[in-house]
Amino acid sequence: MSRRNKSVKRPVPADPRYDSQTVSKFVNNLMTRGKKSLAEKVFYDAMDMIEERTNQPGVTVFKQAVANAKPALEVKSRRVGGASLQVPVEVRPERRTALAMRWLIQFARTRSEKTMSERLAAEFILASKGEGNTIKKKDDTHRMAEANRAFAHYRW
Repeated sequence: MSRRNKSVKRPVPADPRYDSQTVSKFVNNLMTRGKKSLAEKVFYDAMDMIEERTNQPGVTVFKQAVANAKPALEVKSRRVGGASLQVPVEVRPERRTALAMRWLIQFARTRSEKTMSERLAAEFILASKGEGNTIKKKDDTHRMAEANRAFAHYRW
């Protein structure tokens, strides 16, 4: 049993435009080198592009994209008798959201559009429809967990 104190989860303040903690967390993940105002500008420009392209509120497309990208299962390495086994485990709710956001940003950065706002908008639209690289990554993670279901009894 750990003797260390539990870390206190600090509440993330909601963003000014949509009054949403999810948006605020995403902007914090998107930010590089402490440039939060730039990250906010990129995100809000992406929301405006989504509203133009889909005629839906941008924040609902964003939330749908995050919901579709959340993984339910993942694999963790566990040493058993000299062999490393990939053991499927359920993902905690906070980690689900964090992984979905991380994947959305990661695959948006690898896209070929000119600006980051365009890349984010395109990735959000695809993920909200259940398509794109982010959803492929989630499906691969689920497939890996399903393939290693035989080792589920090693869960800890």
